[in-house]
Amino acid sequence: MNVPLHKLCPAARETDHALAKMDDRIDWLGRVMPSNLDDVKEGFWANGFTHMPDYTYEHDADDLEGIRSELFALPVRDIEDDLIRSLLQEKQREVDRQIELVRMRDTDGFILASIDLFGAVSEQLLHDAHEVLEKTPDLPQAERGSGADEIIAAGKRDMEYYRSVDPRFDYAVVANPMPGTSLFTAEGNFNVATDYKTAPSRIEPLINHEIGTHSVTHFNGSHQPLHVLRTGLVDYDALQEGLAVFAEYLCGHLPAARLRLLAARVVAAHMAVSGKQGAEIFACLHEQHGLPKGRAFAVLARSKRGGGLTKDAVYLAGLIELLAWLENGGEIERLFIGKFAMKQLPALTKLLDRGLLVPPVILPRYLDNEEARVRLENARSLPVWELYQETDTT
Repeated sequence: MNVPLHKLCPAARETDHALAKMDDRIDWLGRVMPSNLDDVKEGFWANGFTHMPDYTYEHDADDLEGIRSELFALPVRDIEDDLIRSLLQEKQREVDRQIELVRMRDTDGFILASIDLFGAVSEQLLHDAHEVLEKTPDLPQAERGSGADEIIAAGKRDMEYYRSVDPRFDYAVVANPMPGTSLFTAEGNFNVATDYKTAPSRIEPLINHEIGTHSVTHFNGSHQPLHVLRTGLVDYDALQEGLAVFAEYLCGHLPAARLRLLAARVVAAHMAVSGKQGAEIFACLHEQHGLPKGRAFAVLARSKRGGGLTKDAVYLAGLIELLAWLENGGEIERLFIGKFAMKQLPALTKLLDRGLLVPPVILPRYLDNEEARVRLENARSLPVWELYQETDTT
């Protein structure tokens, strides 16, 4: 049961609803996604990996100043509860940084905007990434014998399961015709690129990455009095992606190559915002760290979005942060109340205790699995570079 909205003051309700909608309207990730990725890849291959062609973008930024005006007209200072006012002020500042990121797209100012929004790659995180690349073995990958149809069918079965738990879980599985977009979740809906292929043993882990984490926390957040827990409080990405990758491990098949990929993204993000050219980043990933050419290009391409994006570093950072929290006895269930950063958990726990938030409406299906629970307990004492499975353990 949801907490009655009257427990939030009118200023909090107005600000909360407006911020949740602004996140969707800005769609910063869609706006920094290049529209000519296939052409860029073809050109990069054709010139022998010596020069990366320029990106082009479809979405403009003409509407953002209007959104910014609305943003700073919100009655944040009138919110009566100190904790809620602090959380929503943080979110207001983050939305402004998202606007600035898009506005700076493909200019010299983009890298600074990216660092302002997602942070720089710390020396410790870069060290951890290199440790993963050195200590996690470069094992052969299973053949990618399953395509989009199988993933979509499995995703629909998962959606039906959650609907059986709560009929309000009305998200969809969407076949995405845009090549190279892989798998992603938007507004709780699971999008599957029609050209995507994976190993059969990876379908269940990947679905639990997307639906079991991103859709579930979106749903739980949408049933909180604070609706920004649906779209995400400030800096929520790291914990979200850390949880999602950890779900793959709990489901029995997080390959070493997947862990190495997350580390490679940290290295690429660091190089991109340090001004390194595409050819240098590609050579580092392929020649120094042994990533196959296709995978090295995919990591490179993501790191150069908009002009140099640090977001990809949060996957490994979030996983490391989650493992440290579990090592100290943290209970994983409370992390599914919505989308938030680990640093906000103490404040959210106080709001739960005061009845201003509610526990998760639903939990990921895999938490009912005894083998997943055993893996969870084992992971509490594992260093990040050992968090992989050599073969499918499901």
